[in-house]
Order: sequence, then C-alpha cells, then structure tokens
Amino acid sequence: MRTSMATVCISGTLADKLRACADASFDGVEVFEPDLLAASESPEEIAALAARLGLTLDLYQPMRDVEGVDEEAFAAVLRRAEAKFRLMGRLGIDTVLCCSNVATATVDDDEVSADQLRRLGDLAQRFGIRIAFEALAWGRFIDDYRRAWRVVQQADHPAVGVCLDSFHILSRGHDPAAIADIPGGRIFFVQLADAPRLSMDVLSWSRHHRLFPGEGDFDLATFTGLIAGTGYDGPWSLEVFNDTFRQTDPGRTALHARRSLRWLEDAVARTAPDATASRHDFAMLPDSAAPSGIDFVEVKAEDTSAIEELLAQLGFTSRGRHRTKPVTLWVAGAARVVLNEQHARGWPPRLAAVGFEVDDAEAVDLRMRGLRVPRAYRRTYASEERLDGAVAPDGTEVYWAQAADEGDPAWVREFEHGEKQRPAPISRVDHVSLTQPWHAIDEAILFYTAGFALGLDSSTDVPGPQGLVASRVLTSPGGGVRIPLNVGPPVLADAAMPQHVAFACTDVRRLARSSRDRGFRPLQMPDNYYDDIAARFDLAPAAVEELRDLHLGYDRDDTGEYLHFYTRTIGEVFFEFVERVDAYAGYGAGTAPVRLTAQGRR
Repeated sequence: MRTSMATVCISGTLADKLRACADASFDGVEVFEPDLLAASESPEEIAALAARLGLTLDLYQPMRDVEGVDEEAFAAVLRRAEAKFRLMGRLGIDTVLCCSNVATATVDDDEVSADQLRRLGDLAQRFGIRIAFEALAWGRFIDDYRRAWRVVQQADHPAVGVCLDSFHILSRGHDPAAIADIPGGRIFFVQLADAPRLSMDVLSWSRHHRLFPGEGDFDLATFTGLIAGTGYDGPWSLEVFNDTFRQTDPGRTALHARRSLRWLEDAVARTAPDATASRHDFAMLPDSAAPSGIDFVEVKAEDTSAIEELLAQLGFTSRGRHRTKPVTLWVAGAARVVLNEQHARGWPPRLAAVGFEVDDAEAVDLRMRGLRVPRAYRRTYASEERLDGAVAPDGTEVYWAQAADEGDPAWVREFEHGEKQRPAPISRVDHVSLTQPWHAIDEAILFYTAGFALGLDSSTDVPGPQGLVASRVLTSPGGGVRIPLNVGPPVLADAAMPQHVAFACTDVRRLARSSRDRGFRPLQMPDNYYDDIAARFDLAPAAVEELRDLHLGYDRDDTGEYLHFYTRTIGEVFFEFVERVDAYAGYGAGTAPVRLTAQGRR
C-alpha cells in the first residue's frame, strides 16, 4: 500500500512537513501550492530534500477553475497552466489536481468542459504531466464524481483522468458503487478523509472538520475497497483540512495520520476480496478482541494519603504495599485502585493509568506495535508480572493483562502485608471518564478504537458554568469497558480538568450511609436539584428526601434507573459511585451540569 499525505494536513513550513512525513514512514506527499509559495527553498531544493528523505512528490494541488468557461477565460487558463506545468517540472511532479469549477464557470455543458480538459491535456502532455480531474462537492456545475467521469470519458485524452476524494463523494451522500465502473488506469489519484456527520454547508464542513480515517462516520473501508477493485495502482493519500491538526506538532500529527492509514488498511484487508487485498499488499493487523473489563485504575501523587483516607471511608480494603515499589493497592469487590508515589515529586493526585483485562495480551501487544503506538515503560524485576502498556494521546498510560480465569490477576500477589478483603456493596469499575486536551480528542478516539476495538457509543454536550463540555463515549461489546472522553470549553483549554473513576455498586444508598458513618462527606448537591427531580419524576416525597439527605443523583429512562453520588475532588481526581437499575446504560447526563457547578464552587 503506497501511502501519501497532502502537506495541508499538518503544521509547519514545507520542509518541516516533509521531514515529519518521512519520519512517520509515508512513501510520498502531495504538495499544497500555498506551502510551496511560502517556502524559502527553491523548487529544486524541495525536490532534493524529498529525495534525501526517501519521499516521492506525488501530486501538485490545487489548480482551480479550469473548465466550464468562455474562450477568453480559457485562454487565461492555458497561460496559467503552462506556468504551473513548468514549475512542476522543477519539482519532478507529474500529476496535477484540477478541481471542478466553483468560481468562474459560466457554461453548464459537458461537451464544453470535456473539450477544454482535452486541450488542457494536450498542453500537459507536452510537459509529461497528467491531469487528475476532481468533482468538488460544491462545484458550480460539476459536483458529482459520476459526472466528472463522464466528462473525462468525453475528453478521451490519455493525460486526463479522475481524482476520487472520499469527502466530496460521501459528504453528498453519493453512492460510491459506480466507482467499480471506472477502469483503474483512468483513476489518476485517490484522496482519503473521514468526517463526522454534520448539518452545515459542505464547504465549511470540508475546510474545517475533516478527520483522519477511523475518526468519523464515513464508510471508508467500502470506499477504498471499491477503488482497489478497479485495479488502481497509485498512492492512497490523505487530504484532511482540520483546524486542530494544522496547529499541533507536525511530527506527532504525521504519526497519527499514518496510524489512521494502517487502521484503514486493516479494515480493507478484512472486507475486500483476497485477490484485491493481495494486489495492493493490504495487510491485516493481528486480531485482538475488545477488553472484557477494567483491571485497575492508578492514581499517582507525591503523597497519596488523602486518597487512602477517602478509599477507607468508602469501604475499600488495603491489600498492602508492593514488595519493591512505593505503591499500595486498595480493593472493593473486583475494583482495584493502585496508589503510586514513585517518581511523583510535586504531583497532586491525578489519574495516571488504566489497566484492561483482555483475552489475549500477546495479540494486543502485536496490534499496538503494528499501529506504532508509543509504549509505556515500567521497571519490573524477574519475579514480577510484566504489564505491557501504551501511552494514550492525553498522556494516560493504558496497560493490558491476561484476564484471570478466576480470582485475582497474578500481579496482585506482589502486594504484601495487607488486610483481608472486607465485603462491600462495590462490585467493579463502571467507567473511567477522561478529560482530553482540546487537540487530542480525535487522536484519542483512534487510539482506543483501532488499538482496543472499542466502539463509539454516544456523543453529547453537557453545559457547565464556563461553557459546554463535549463528551464522546467509547464502549466494549457488553459494556465491560466504558470510557467517556471529555473536552472542556475553550476557556479551560490550558487548565487541568479533573478525571474521574466511577465504581458500580449493588446498593448505592447503603454505601452512602455507611460511608457517612465513617466520616465521608460527599459532593453536596443543591436543594434546587432535588426540587427538579420531584417535578420531573414520579417519585414519592420520601424517596426524594432520601436522595436529598444522601446527596444522591438520580436519572431514569425507558430502560431503567441510575443512582449515584460523587466524592469531592482531591488534586485532579474524584470518584463516583453508581447503581444501575435494570438496563440503564447512560451516565446521568442531567446531573452532570449540577456536578460541574458544585465542583466549580469548591
């Protein structure tokens, strides 16, 4: 699979972008004209740098508004094209992207457009250039790839073919099935982008909200498989206009982009006919099932005593200290909380790591290596259980270990001098809610979906006292793992928003009472909240008063009920204790704005 990426996808100078693409193991790049115009290097120097880096220069783009015009305007097109073709010769690029006309088209006639592309092809052929004609989704007259292909057929010129762009095709809801009717040799270039489904004008959607494969709602595996089936043998190139990606570190973004293409390659290899996958060297990643549950969560701080006191009040049992490290383990049911004071000088308590239980730890390890995910390192001794891990885009370390057939996982035996576990109404970790940096949310979604086979379950916006918190929930089949990923409002972009861990309970009312008896003070919910619960839900007055007394949140839908309470925030972490009644699968979204405001007051 020959991979390429448009330089518009990432930040920096053109030279920076070339180096980032080479470091990420791309085979080539598309040169975006504004990047070249702003470069201090000559075209020859850019070509030489690409050659030293082992990159091919695959496409020059864009050349706009070349067809559907009157003869006077077309004469200007030819003058402009000749200058660009000479420039491309200096760069050593043999293919130019020509977009359907959006600004100057005055003639809605396929014969006119075909004739002009034919004459443009004659000129291009003199310079050894090929024209890849693309139907823009907002083209004035030609906005459908099928019409673009008909025009190319009418042009009937060996230097004129089509460019197929997934965004321009799938954003308009055009059926990609007709791609199978285009001979692979007439597809001169392919551009790939994912995107979320949005209700907005398609130009703004395209210019600001494209995503890398696997991060949006488009069926790129089917789209790519259809093109592969034609016999197309050119590069598979990313063209992603995204405001975030053009502000972040180019090296990191290029690796993120290359990872997305590896995910797509795997997806196509699993769905395309064997002959197609073999012809294009589409290779599958190692199979690994989604994790079955949360093995542990880890809170790291210079001093974890405040968290220890809190866990004791909530009914957790200390299972002792690690035999070689300043680390303790607290348990309740199958919920395990690791408190780590190693290499944490100056740290307030924060959620540092999450562990997953998996069916095949070795397969997950191979898959993550295939995706070139940064690895988490922890020193272990010969007598200790090895935990493989990776670093998520937000810096959280994510580990995976073989799920135990019964009882505790093997690593728990490394903790000594603990107490016998006491019964508690806490059963397991229900979900881990991770607040993401504004620039990392899309990369994080790819990390969890491509690496751990989690699926995007739901998206919602939660109002808070300083703006909306956008939440996207990832889950495993069956709900054993739930990971809400949250992005705070721009005003908090540089602030450390707290993470939180929610624990599933069999009787959250009993836990709230017993914890209060041990000195626990929950996050206090205002009286107005309970007045609203009384108005919205048909609960007996005594039931509402019990919720108020215990500072419990409440939600109900057609599938069941949700009762929960929060601890106060310590450092950068807080806990939630939840009871799901019947098949309730939400997260008490109605309580979240009240909780955000209560935390803000503190």
